[in-house]
Amino acid sequence: MKIEDLKSILVSKNLKVTPQRLAVLKAVKQLHYHPTSDDVRLFIQRTNPNIALGTVYNTLETFIEKGIISKVKTEKDIMKYDAVMDKHHHLYYTDSEKIEDYFDEELDRLLKDYFTKKEIPHFRIQDIKLQIIGNFVDQLT
Repeated sequence: MKIEDLKSILVSKNLKVTPQRLAVLKAVKQLHYHPTSDDVRLFIQRTNPNIALGTVYNTLETFIEKGIISKVKTEKDIMKYDAVMDKHHHLYYTDSEKIEDYFDEELDRLLKDYFTKKEIPHFRIQDIKLQIIGNFVDQLT
């Protein structure tokens, strides 16, 4: 992703463009595997060794509040970050703790239709995100 695209994202969310914010956003966008805050920090420190871990945490939280990224929690309560804001679900591999994006418009429609017909008392659904839990299966076996 180009630096101008990253700047546009920040400006569109009324955030000041700073080197730290650009570095964090670039890291989350380039680390496609749903990185942890430590992954983001290690990625950034290769080119910006003076960015503090606290700055990374605070920037990630700001990006979540502004809807630039989202949080994804693993089964072991490890917080990871997702830069893909299009509607999608996740495949969670318990053997490796890998999280993979899963796009399925038919599943989206099924879930929406189901919950439109079946109301949950005293609860208004804002979004439905499914996390499918399993293990990697080798197709050759």
